[in-house]
Amino acid sequence: MVASTPVSGANPACFDTSWLPRLESLLAAGRGAGADLVEIFLERTDHLGVLAEQEVITNVSPSFGMGAGIRVFRGERDGFVSTNDLSAQGLLQGLDQALGMLGLMLSSGPSSGPSKGFEGLGALRDFSAVKSDWLERCPSLAEATAKLLEGTARLAQHGEHLQARRGSYSRDWQSVLVAASDGTFARDIRLHQSLGLNVLAADGDHRAGLGRRYGTSDRPDDLRDWDADAAAQDVCTSVGTMLYADYVEAGQMPAVLANRFGGVIFHEACGHLLETTQVERGTTPFADKVGESIAHEAVTAIDEGLSEGAFGSLSMDDEGMEPQRTVLIERGVLKGFLSDRAGELRTGHGRTGSGRRQSHAFAAASRMRNTFIAAGPHTPDQLIASVDKGLYCKSMGGGSVGPTGQFNFAVEEGYLIENGQLTKPVKGATLIGEAKEVMPRISMCANDLELAAGFCGSVSGSINVTVGQPHIKVESITVGGR
Repeated sequence: MVASTPVSGANPACFDTSWLPRLESLLAAGRGAGADLVEIFLERTDHLGVLAEQEVITNVSPSFGMGAGIRVFRGERDGFVSTNDLSAQGLLQGLDQALGMLGLMLSSGPSSGPSKGFEGLGALRDFSAVKSDWLERCPSLAEATAKLLEGTARLAQHGEHLQARRGSYSRDWQSVLVAASDGTFARDIRLHQSLGLNVLAADGDHRAGLGRRYGTSDRPDDLRDWDADAAAQDVCTSVGTMLYADYVEAGQMPAVLANRFGGVIFHEACGHLLETTQVERGTTPFADKVGESIAHEAVTAIDEGLSEGAFGSLSMDDEGMEPQRTVLIERGVLKGFLSDRAGELRTGHGRTGSGRRQSHAFAAASRMRNTFIAAGPHTPDQLIASVDKGLYCKSMGGGSVGPTGQFNFAVEEGYLIENGQLTKPVKGATLIGEAKEVMPRISMCANDLELAAGFCGSVSGSINVTVGQPHIKVESITVGGR
């Protein structure tokens, strides 16, 4: 049975060392019940979303959250429970339910000290100390609405034939504490802000829609520093060009993909296949290819959580491990996978600081952070000059990806390449392929690596990530069109 005697003293307003006795007691109880490892993830969140349409703020969506995710392991199996009840009794009930998923049961209440197999928590690794005032330093709602309305007004100033103008702002603040029976004890504060501008243009039978998103982490003043005029000019120039573009002809052809968000194809079509979640499921064609060539020798691909200000950077992952630089592919050869606790347990691939989750409601899983193809020796002009007839993809839009790397992605802004020169703009293009076939065809990488912010959805929810690449050349790819 579960005892009702609480362990008091934990500060509900702040995840600090006052939580140590309660957490140690829970972890000891879980280990005493027969779990090989117990992990507790505590979280507080403060979210603000604002939407501007034309000259009006049409939606303001603040939200606040608090809760815990409790995960227990026994052998290669695990049980996970989330709860919004952070009282001693609430956490104890959550632990008992997670244990029950593995056929384990608490025979008594939490013990007052270490148990067999649990020596207590280590010293608190505190990554939040310099971040305590970040939420207060962020722009107020009044500042956010004023900045967004400036953005939509600048769109009207710079654009023509615009039927719709939208601006969006999102601020996500999160305080977390992770404790596990292997001694892990760490806390952090995260801050992510993103801005988006979207337009729809129409003139007679001509239509074009286009958007841009900007996002960073750990920088409270980002919205104040955002250049709304430059962003609006960028969006309006592109949509004005695409409004009167001809439709592309379908076929197999070489393509040059621009830097920044062009990296979304590698992220979606190949990056997910290099997460141990896919190895566990048997859905990646690369599971047994470590040390073998899976891409052209021009390709080196990296995932890391270290780049200052990047949307996918973090001081620690959601399992309390500090991030690291993980080389996934080196000169075409597969070097390793992204792994979390469960991935290490079930596949043997060592943890890489990649255990991530949307919130306490999800168990952590191996997920990407800042994922990009590394810069090469060429200039973008050299890549374009090497193509006799093909497609230049300046901006990528949405798409879909199959479980083993099949993909199709819309080209938001594209141009024909003829005789090594960019010529007329074209629209309606879709890039279609499969990771294991396309990766060996990336034959040239330019020297202009840049990153772009995005959101990634997978088994552990939607998380902040960065995609990126330099300009790259694909020798041959299927282009869908008219």
